Amino acid sequence: MNYRIRIHAPEGVSDAERQEAERRFEAALIANLGSGDLIAPVYQMFRQLIVIYGETPDMESMTASERDIFESWQIAETAAMAAAFGTHRYLDEGGFELTLVDQDTA
Repeated sequence: MNYRIRIHAPEGVSDAERQEAERRFEAALIANLGSGDLIAPVYQMFRQLIVIYGETPDMESMTASERDIFESWQIAETAAMAAAFGTHRYLDEGGFELTLVDQDTA
């Protein structure tokens, strides 16, 4: 499974700046997860855990493996957002969309 990253940038950001932010975002995910090959499966598992346990789960109700996945993604996402938008970003400055893409339809 592959993925696509799309940064939603504030008004006035050029396409080149947005693309550079997407590259920084992806690089930070890779650095924190250890491999680009882990982005799609870890994100997919993270999303499944949110469906099961909610956005702010009771970590004690998760298995150790589930906690590891959940926390790994949160750390990677936080680092990626800081890399893309800076450490002092505001919530209205932008966001991201990570779309999982089946290799057969990519």
